[in-house]
Amino acid sequence: MPPRSAIDADVRALMGRDGKRAAQKTVLEARQRLTSSSGTRAEFDFELMHDYAAARRGAALPMAAIVCILAIVASFWVPVVFSAFWAALVISSLLVVVLVARRFARSEPAKFNAAKWTTSFIAAETLYGIALSLLALCTVVANPSDVVPVMFAMVLVSIAANAVATHTLPHATLMSTLPVTATVAINLLLLGGTVNYTLAAVVICGEIFFLFLARQLYSSELETISHQSEKDSLISELEEARHMSDEARRHAEQANIAKSQFLATMSHELRTPLNAIIGFSEVLKSELLGPHHVPQYKEYAGDIHASGQHLLNLINELLDLSRIEAGKYELHEEAVSIIDIADDCRRMMELRAKAKGIELVFSTGDNLPKIWGDERAIRQVILNLMSNAIKFTPQHGKVTLVVARSGDGGQLISVKDNGPGIPDGEIETVLSSFGQGSLAHKTAEQGAGLGLPIVQKIMDLHQGRFDLFSKLRFGTEVIATFPRARVMDALAPVTERRNKLEIYSAAG
Repeated sequence: MPPRSAIDADVRALMGRDGKRAAQKTVLEARQRLTSSSGTRAEFDFELMHDYAAARRGAALPMAAIVCILAIVASFWVPVVFSAFWAALVISSLLVVVLVARRFARSEPAKFNAAKWTTSFIAAETLYGIALSLLALCTVVANPSDVVPVMFAMVLVSIAANAVATHTLPHATLMSTLPVTATVAINLLLLGGTVNYTLAAVVICGEIFFLFLARQLYSSELETISHQSEKDSLISELEEARHMSDEARRHAEQANIAKSQFLATMSHELRTPLNAIIGFSEVLKSELLGPHHVPQYKEYAGDIHASGQHLLNLINELLDLSRIEAGKYELHEEAVSIIDIADDCRRMMELRAKAKGIELVFSTGDNLPKIWGDERAIRQVILNLMSNAIKFTPQHGKVTLVVARSGDGGQLISVKDNGPGIPDGEIETVLSSFGQGSLAHKTAEQGAGLGLPIVQKIMDLHQGRFDLFSKLRFGTEVIATFPRARVMDALAPVTERRNKLEIYSAAG
C-alpha cells in the first residue's frame, strides 16, 4: 500500500490536471464565441448552416410549386407573360439558392469557413429576395385596384414560407423577405387611399411578426444544438472516465497479482530460515546440549525464539489475508462442533491468560448441534478473538468466551473483555487491515493489526456476521455469528429413494 504522502501527491496532481483542463476548455470556448457568427461556438455555426441547407433543399419543390400557383392565380388579373416571367425568375433564383446549399452539403466539414458560407448564402438569398420583389410591378402592368389584393396575399405567403425555411440563418431570412416587403409596401403607399395604407401597414407588421417568429425558432434550434453538444460532451467525459477507471483497475489488479506472487515466493524463502531460527533458539533456550556459562545467553535465546514466533505468525497472517483477498482461500467444510473447537482454543490460551493473571471464563449453551464449516478457519477465528482479548486486557482482568445460539437460530461465538475499550472514532480503523487504535497501541503487545480483518473475511466466507461493541474504559465484546443455514439441525432431512425395480417387487 503506497504511503499517504504519495496518495496526496497523486490527488494534488490529478486536481492540478483537472484545473488546467478546465481553464483550457474555458479559453477555447471564449475563442470560439469570438470567431463564431452565431455568438456561441464554431461548431454550432456548422450545425445551423447544415440545417439551413437541408431545409432549403428539402423545401425547394414545395416553394417552386407555391410560386407556380401564385403565378397562375395572378394571371387572372395580370398579363400571362408577366406572371410567367416573374415565376421563371423566382424559380431560377431559388435554384441558385439550392445549388449553393447543395455545394455546402458536399463540402468537407474540416474545411468549414463560417464567414465564407454565410456570405454565399446571404448573396443567394438577396438575389432570391430581389426576384420576389418584382411582384410590385403588378400595379404597373395591370389595373392597381384589381391586383392589389392578389399582390398583398402573395407577399404574405412569400414572407411566411421564406421565414420558416431560413430560420436557422437569421441574415438569410431578412434578405429573402425584406426586398419584397419594402417594394410592395412602398408601392401601396404610393397608390394612396385608406385601403392601400392599411394593406401596407399589414405587410410591414407581417414582416416584423415573421422575422420575430424566425428569431424564436432560431433561438430554439440553437438551444437544442447546445443541449445536444453538452450531452455529447458528458458522454465523452464519462467514456474517458470509464477508460481511466478501467486503466486504474488494471494497474490495481496487476499490483495485487504482483503482491500475491511476492508473498507466495517470500513465504518459502522466509519460513525455511525462520524454522531453523526458532528450532535452534529453542534448543539454546532449553539448554538441551548443556548449560550456558553466561546466564544472559539463555535470556537472549528466549528473545530470539519469541521474536521468531512473532515473525512467523505475522507471515502466516499476511498469507492468509492475501489468499482471502485474492479469492484463493478455500474452505474445507465438514460437520464440526464449535464447543469442542472453543474448548481446545481455551486450553491453548489458558497459559497466556495465567501469565498475566487474567481470569478466563468459558460458557456454552445447551444441546448445541454441529455446524457445517471449516474447522481450521473457525479455530483461527476463536484464537484471534481470544488472543486480542488477552492482549488488550490488563493484569488481573477478565475474559469471557461464550458459545451459544443466536437469535435467528444460528450459533455465535462471543469474546468479551474488561480492557481499555476502543473510542468510537477508531472502531473503523481497528477493523481495517493493519489498523490499530491509539489506546490499544500503547497498552498491548506488539501486533500487525490483521487479526480482526481476517476474522471478518472468514465470517464472510461462511455467510456469517461479525460485530464489535466497545465502550471506552468498559471493555470490548466481539461476536462472530454463523447463520442458521449452517446449523446441522436446520438442514432438510435426507430421504432415501427406492428405484422402480424395488417398487415393482414390493407391489408383487
